[in-house]
Amino acid sequence: MENKNVGFLVLGIAIILIFLVFLFNNTLMESVRNSCFIQHGDIQSCEMYDSVNYQKYFALGIVGVLLVIGFVLIFTKPREKIITRKVKERRKKIDLVALEPREREIVKILENENGTIFQAELMEKLNMGKVGITRLLDKLEAKQIIERKRRGMNNVVVLRD
Repeated sequence: MENKNVGFLVLGIAIILIFLVFLFNNTLMESVRNSCFIQHGDIQSCEMYDSVNYQKYFALGIVGVLLVIGFVLIFTKPREKIITRKVKERRKKIDLVALEPREREIVKILENENGTIFQAELMEKLNMGKVGITRLLDKLEAKQIIERKRRGMNNVVVLRD
């Protein structure tokens, strides 16, 4: 729900409360007039007359606070949504000449797989064992061409930017 709608809702409740306060105040004043006139003969000297007025002003003060809150909610601007777009960056071409043939294969596979692949899947594609692939990936990681990230029991090989 937007701030403006909540503000109008609070204002509506405040207006209903104003009506109720005056309605109850008139009813109480009528009963005070009847009972004080019978006891004292004068309404102004009765203690209940003052307490009813204090209650009315207290209730109107609370309603006034609600009115202020309602107007603040209506006239404040809602927070703007920040919209961000990711711009696809072009990857720099990696100098494949300086790499060994198996390292070049890994980089080409990563480029074809959008830069990420599970290490186990890479082992299957290259028909290599765990030790051999780990050593090749260690070399590529040392050259800052790839990065390995742990995902549960598997490693994900990511081509660095």
